[in-house]
Amino acid sequence: MTSVVLALYDGALLFEAAAACEVFGVDRGLAEPWYDFRVCGPRQARLGGWLRVDTPHGYDALADADTVIVAACGDVEADLPGELVDAVRAAHERGARVVSLCTGAFVLAAAGVLDGRRATTHWEHAAALAARHPRVRVDPDVLYVDEGTVLTSAGKAAGMDLCLHLVTLDHGAAVANALARRLVVPARRAGGQAQFVAVPVPADTGHALADLLDWASARLHRPLTVPDLARRANMSTRNLTRRFTAATGVTPLRWLHTQRVHRAQELLETTDDSVELIAARTGMGTAATLRRHFHRALGVPPDTYRSTFRTHRTSVVRQGDPPGL
Repeated sequence: MTSVVLALYDGALLFEAAAACEVFGVDRGLAEPWYDFRVCGPRQARLGGWLRVDTPHGYDALADADTVIVAACGDVEADLPGELVDAVRAAHERGARVVSLCTGAFVLAAAGVLDGRRATTHWEHAAALAARHPRVRVDPDVLYVDEGTVLTSAGKAAGMDLCLHLVTLDHGAAVANALARRLVVPARRAGGQAQFVAVPVPADTGHALADLLDWASARLHRPLTVPDLARRANMSTRNLTRRFTAATGVTPLRWLHTQRVHRAQELLETTDDSVELIAARTGMGTAATLRRHFHRALGVPPDTYRSTFRTHRTSVVRQGDPPGL
């Protein structure tokens, strides 16, 4: 999937288009070869309602692309460019991987690419997509959906998530993670899980609580409990829960579960350890406990998550869930 074409049109949104350009259009030496990236569209197309762009390629560039990415549209009620819809349909029929960012799903749906498939778009427009295209199984609660050769994302940052997911499929998790670090964005909103970036600690949390989190993070392999955290902080469990929730937005128990699941993800991606051993190394005790918490947080069991990164298969990410949950 080395050839990637981003399709623009009058009224396309700037943020999602820029995300695709940053991910696929800049060779940072992370993998060889990187992508042969092109941008296509009509001359003087207006992006974001104010920026006009010229592209060296028309929609005929879709004819030989391995991956076609359709940028989001600013007005889902506006007429879609028929030439683009036809080009997307033809690309899909010849076997290209077709991707929409946010409301770009309306273009894919108009091309018939989403018929009978599960798909998503920005939650504000999900009902309109479902009403206009009843053959599409619209899921408004996910960050993105991977249907193999057809992939759709929700709005804004979810478009970046999907772009990084494509890099994971093509080059592996290590390259995608390295790229995310270069872009200073989370690398872990991907394949089959609820949003699971660890909850950050605000800068004004206070030294005592920051030390507590560092202490607990280094001991996730132990069966830590909330009373253990309270004793470490020299607080009552009630006081700790109040201060912890105010600082992080989650309870101490929820935070522990999130960190353990996050650690389990790392081990599943980077080691061949059994689920039983990973359960022990993350303080969950048994494989059954790990599977329960993992599935509850991410929507898939550990074995499926591991196969996602090992065999390049994936599913969905929950849209709108609290960070890290």
